[in-house]
Amino acid sequence: MLELYQRVALREDLPDGKLQQGDVATLIDFVPHPHNGELGCVVEVFNAVGESLNVVVVQASQIEPLTSNELLTVRRIKETSL
Repeated sequence: MLELYQRVALREDLPDGKLQQGDVATLIDFVPHPHNGELGCVVEVFNAVGESLNVVVVQASQIEPLTSNELLTVRRIKETSL
């Protein structure tokens, strides 16, 4: 179950947002689909020191809650990538 303000991981790459599967974001809002389609989720992506990089809308099926058996990693981003 997804809850507001929880950290989530992307389940797939999002080339338009220049984000990759496994990137961690914070769920900040839910957006109902205008035609009863899949629920949308607004997520905010932060860098490793907590600065906001991007806010994107994804489908609920594109994210998943973090679990205790996962390990966070770091990847470098280009200055212009987000």
